[in-house]
Amino acid sequence: MKESLKPGIRYQHTFTVPPSKTVPALYPESEEFVAMPEVFATGFLVGFLEWACIKAINPHLDWPREQTVGTHIDVSHEAATPPGLTVTATVELIAVEGRKLVFAVEAHDGVDLISRGRHERFVIDKAKFDARVGAKRAGT
Repeated sequence: MKESLKPGIRYQHTFTVPPSKTVPALYPESEEFVAMPEVFATGFLVGFLEWACIKAINPHLDWPREQTVGTHIDVSHEAATPPGLTVTATVELIAVEGRKLVFAVEAHDGVDLISRGRHERFVIDKAKFDARVGAKRAGT
């Protein structure tokens, strides 16, 4: 982690919602999801907020050796967003507690505030992380 990784880092990220990021596309194996409205899925919204946080802090890490993984998410999903609208995430790093990073997050679709809350990420050494996951996969 670089010395520049400090609270106060802000970032805005935009994304135009395609049909492939709507509820029916979230789990196409699920007939229940497929029958639901074609709006930005909460699962994809969470990923979009994570993406914005990653973009905010990557310049402050020794990327790609150091990366971050999401460890906690507490966000609302307050309004439906149809495909074609552009969503903007605004994220701010509000705390650095060792390798734990805490963000305030929100997203707007140009019409409504669609999400707000908090997200936590943890700084990892990718090689060590991959080794632990490999050992878990192997059952050791």
